[in-house]
Amino acid sequence: MEKNAKITFYGGAGSVTGANFLLEIDGKKILVDCGLIQGEKLADDINWDPFTYDPETIDILFITHGHIDHLGRIPKLINEGFRGKIYSTEPTKGIASPMLEDMAGILGKNTDLNLDKIYSSENIKIALSLWQGFQYHEKIKITPNLEVVFLNAGHILGSAMIEFIYNGKKILFTGDLGNSPSPILPDTEKVTDVDYLIMESVYGDRNHESRDDRRKYLEETIENNYKRKGALIIPTFSLERSQELLFELNALVENNRIPIMPIFFDSPLAIRLTEVFKQYKNYFNENSQKVMTHDKYLFDFPGLHSTLKSKESQMINKIPNPKIIIAGSGMSTGGRIVHHERHYLPDPNNTILLTGYQSVGTPGRLIQEGVKTVRITGEDVVVRAHVVTILGYSGHKDSDGLLNFVQDMQDSVKKVFVVMGEPKSAMFLVQKLRDNLGIEAYAPEQGYSVILNCNIK
Repeated sequence: MEKNAKITFYGGAGSVTGANFLLEIDGKKILVDCGLIQGEKLADDINWDPFTYDPETIDILFITHGHIDHLGRIPKLINEGFRGKIYSTEPTKGIASPMLEDMAGILGKNTDLNLDKIYSSENIKIALSLWQGFQYHEKIKITPNLEVVFLNAGHILGSAMIEFIYNGKKILFTGDLGNSPSPILPDTEKVTDVDYLIMESVYGDRNHESRDDRRKYLEETIENNYKRKGALIIPTFSLERSQELLFELNALVENNRIPIMPIFFDSPLAIRLTEVFKQYKNYFNENSQKVMTHDKYLFDFPGLHSTLKSKESQMINKIPNPKIIIAGSGMSTGGRIVHHERHYLPDPNNTILLTGYQSVGTPGRLIQEGVKTVRITGEDVVVRAHVVTILGYSGHKDSDGLLNFVQDMQDSVKKVFVVMGEPKSAMFLVQKLRDNLGIEAYAPEQGYSVILNCNIK
């Protein structure tokens, strides 16, 4: 009997966000990720269209990591009848609760699209009751011929590549691959013996600055802003490089590399997630584990203020410049950063520093591309502030990093499917894999299905 697996690319094909892949294998229907599609706003309306598969028929949902573009549509899946199992690493399970609750607090206010019913506390409660956490490398038996393991992706706390081993063949979904080495996390695991690879390509067509360069650019940006007596605002993802950025600031402050000024960490979700981090110290590298033994909010250094309450956040505007404000969300689609942007973007003495990927159509992307006015929370805001981008703080591997990752499995891999990137980025990486490694690589379109031969020769 033929042993085949079928993958359908329902989301995350042709775009960075909205990861959602259906694997039909050994009589099971398995989803990998169920993320929000993000464009001009936190969640595009396309998210609320019915799924093009029947959620009631799905046996298991695997989640690669805790970002909302990978788990944000789970309440919708529940709402449409999914009652299978949800599997992830232990930290991802711990992160899921605050992430989903925070998202429900934002999206649940929308009654026009019935999002209050989708993002209800009941649906989140059901999702968490179906959820089971595992360790890296723990073997999960699905059928007699199919087992699964989580491998460390090095992207964020608990992030995983998911390896399906079926009839001796290995199918690997990378999720998001970390920009190793990280000051906080262990490096992305080296994988050498995969047959089929489904990989991300956020930065498939460009490279980041080196570690030394990014620290130098950060130092220069802070010093230039200080000389102008401006406010430096940094939009960050609550669950991504904000922690790495704080690590860098910590080093700059303690080594007297930057002038002393107030630094505000204005992200209640990030502060809440820090409490989750403390439960999983053993998932961090040795250096950051030492730091976490004595720091209240993961990081604590002179001049840093963590503002949990909205009243504290509002007071930041009254503190004289120069100062630094780190706040969510990372693409300026919501969160506290939008209020700071409205306040500070019109002043040419101020600076906005972009450190993470900016999705097409988001206010962050428009600012990055140099628009003179940007629409934020319903009003047009003039952009006169200095705009600085430092890609080295991205949580994703760059183009060369992705190539090196695949090179390790060059002798075994039969086909590579490049997803979770803008079309230009995905196609660039496809060509790079073909030209440099001679590998059969493709960038599938949304809705495309492929049959993978899992027979043993």
